[in-house]
Parts: sequence; structure tokens; C-alpha cells
Amino acid sequence: MDIQFVAQIDASADVVAFPVRKGGASALDALLGAAAAQARFDGAAGAITETAAVDGDKAKRLLLIGLGEGAAHDLERAGAALTAKLQTSGVTTVHVDFANAGAVDADDILAFASGALLRNWRLDTYRTRLADNAKPSLTTIVIAAPGGSAPAGWAEAQAIAAGVAFTQTLVAEPPNILYPESFVERCQHLADLGVELEVLDERQMKALGMGALLGVAQGSTRPPRLLAMRWNGGEAGAKPIAFVGKGVTFDTGGISLKPGPGMDMMKWDMGGAGAVAGAMKAIAGRKAKANVVGIVGLVENMPDGNAMRPGDVVTTMSGQTVEVLNTDAEGRLVLCDAITWTQKIYEPSVIVDLATLTGAMVISLGHEYAGMFANDDRLADQLLAAGEASNNKLWRFPLSPAYDKLIDSPIADMKNIGPREGGSITAAQFLKRYVDDGVQWAHLDIAGMAWHDKDGPVYAKGATGYGVRLLDRFIAANFEG
Repeated sequence: MDIQFVAQIDASADVVAFPVRKGGASALDALLGAAAAQARFDGAAGAITETAAVDGDKAKRLLLIGLGEGAAHDLERAGAALTAKLQTSGVTTVHVDFANAGAVDADDILAFASGALLRNWRLDTYRTRLADNAKPSLTTIVIAAPGGSAPAGWAEAQAIAAGVAFTQTLVAEPPNILYPESFVERCQHLADLGVELEVLDERQMKALGMGALLGVAQGSTRPPRLLAMRWNGGEAGAKPIAFVGKGVTFDTGGISLKPGPGMDMMKWDMGGAGAVAGAMKAIAGRKAKANVVGIVGLVENMPDGNAMRPGDVVTTMSGQTVEVLNTDAEGRLVLCDAITWTQKIYEPSVIVDLATLTGAMVISLGHEYAGMFANDDRLADQLLAAGEASNNKLWRFPLSPAYDKLIDSPIADMKNIGPREGGSITAAQFLKRYVDDGVQWAHLDIAGMAWHDKDGPVYAKGATGYGVRLLDRFIAANFEG
């Protein structure tokens, strides 16, 4: 989508949208005011109503878009609502006139345009019989902005939106198309942005002793991969911030087979890895002044005669042993080896891992927040603030030695699963055992956020792109001076 910025709306525009703050409908002219009254439009964020007008021999389509109270997230929601309304409407260009929106500054325009751009993502690759009236038509949004030029930060916002879209595409792709090897191929273009890529294959991981990650992968004909993406935008030699993502490209549960209904959705069990890859694209795309590395462990969890069994004991790269009681608690096995390797190779000062890890997290928080566990209060506060600023919200959960006894094993160093109660907490306690002393670490369980069955503020139902804006804001606010 092309978003343009002009000083004022062209009088010949035949589709015009008028953003209105909550309670601002009373200031509209007679025609728009009547349309607002008939639709009970009050300017709530994302609300839209429309009417038509005749200008000479030409009909004009006029829309009112609610800006809510005018907060940044309200403006993003308004921009997204405009895209959603017109995306397949037959309209190719819409002009946006902020004349009735009260005092508007560059930040308001930036938020509105960002929301419009974010909501434009969709995946039509496999639709061969899409009706003409269901095909995207909207190609251009022209926004009247102060000074008539793009607001400061627009280039960066476009880079972030590109990262979000990349994640959405990765998460939405079917599992016969996206698997460990093809995930790596999809990330090759990051090198054009200056990202250094390193790939470990099965042989290399075996030599390193990654018995947990390889244990998950051994039932699949798709070979595993570990992908590292490094962006060196900060001070030379400074320790990087590390993002580690769970990349189970399809999760049957392995021998501990999941129920059939809904198993198709397990294509998005690589949502953590997708978020890390998208964040690296955003960070590199806007040339962030920080050193950041993204590591993703990529496997497919399948049941066959060679698959890992409940009761197996695996040895992780750290040397610690794990009794595998449930092969569907596989994400933590992937992450523990990826975290160990990350610390050995990069010696990061901070690690944030992301994973669609536990169904228990969805039960706890639904689809409104991701769960966060952290071993450092300052890091937790930074991530919470980044979540609020990006609208990728987090809710902190406890870590405590009191939970360790729930994953102690009688024959190994630990079990890979605890009892039903506190399932998300015991998963975090498991990962904590692989974090080196002195390393600030946070675990984000995004199981309820990577995919939604309903439309969200800036995305349609399906892949949300959750985590990209969160990680990018975390870097921008805390590590770029």
C-alpha cells in the first residue's frame, strides 16, 4: 500500500474520510452531522459510518472515522479501521481530511498512518478462485498532514510494519510450505539489510550436544535447523541483546499426540521464532543503533518409529539431563539448547525468549496479554513499558524456587513437565535452569497472542504479528541512547 502525505485534500477526491475525536460529531457540518446522528456515531476509536454527497454530476463517498480520545493506540485503530473498511470495497484511493479532528500533530498522523499500513497485510497466495469483489482494491491512502510532508518517524514505522507483516506471513503459512529449512530460506533476504546469518544443521547441533532440541526433531523427516541473525548497529564490541524464539513449525505433540480437532492450527507453534525474525527485520530495516542477535530453534514435532518417547532421558547442551514425560512439552526442550548456545557464542547481557509455550497461559490470560517471567525487576519493567507503548501487552507472573520441586525428576536432573496446576510457571522454571548467572532474562509465553480467531486493533483474524513491535520498542527505548 502507498500512503502519501499532502498539505490539503484535492477538491476532486471522490472518496474522503474525516477522522473525528470522541464527542466531536457536534462540530460537523449539516450533512456529516446528520450521518453521525443517524448512525449513533460518537467518535469511538475505530468506529466508522458513511454517507454520500453529490457534487455537480459526481457522487462522493464520505466516511467518518472515530479517533476515540486521541491516544496513539486510538489513532492506530482508526487508521486500521479505514483500511479494513475499504480494502476490498472497489475503492482504489481514499483521501483523509483531519480538518474536523481538532488539534492534530505529526505524532497523530504517524499513528494513524501506521495503523492503516499494519492492517493492510493479508495472505492470498493459495486462493485461486477469489471472487472479484473479495480481491483487494485499495492501493493508496492520501493523508492531509501538517506541512504536507511525511511525519518524522515514518520511514521507521514502515520498517516496523514490514517486520510485522513478515512475521504474519511466517505464522500463517501452511506447514507443508514452512518447515525448518524453508524458514531459513525465508530469512535469507535479511542479509540485504545488513543482518549477518549463521545456520547450524543437524550434524553441527549433534556435535554440540543439543540432545533436547534434536530429541524433538528426531520423529520428523524434516531436518532441524538453528538460525542466528545478528545486527551490529551499536557500539563495536558491546555485548548484544539476544532474542530467542521457539520455532516448532508444526506440532502434532509427537508420541503424546494432540487431539485431532484444531491440530491444523499448530502451524503457528513457531510464533516465537516468527516474532524474532520479524523483529530482526524491523530493527535492521530502521537501522537501529544497537547490537541485537536473534536465535531461533527450528524443528517439526512428529510421531514415527524414531520419535522421542515418554520416559526417554535426553542430555541438553548444558550437560543437564531431562526426563521427557510428555513429548508435547517440546518447546522448552528446543529453547533450552538454543539459550545455552546463545550464551556460549554471544555472551549477551540480556536474553528475552518468546514461545507459544503453554495452553495454561491461554487459560490464564485469554487473548489480551502475553505472560512474562523475569529474573530481573528492571528488565521486567522495561518490557512492561514496551508492551504498553506497542500495544503488545504483557502481564508478569512469578518465578520462585518453591515451584522447582514440581519438575524435579527421580532419575534425571529434571522432568520436562510438572503437574496440571501452575503449568506456565513450571515451564518458566524449567527454562530458568539454563540461564547463566548474571544474565538478565525474561521468558514471554505468547501462546494466546500469536493467532486470534477475531479481528484485533490493527490486524484481521489470523496471524497477529505479536512480539515484533514489542521487541523493537524494547530496543529503541532502552538500548539506543
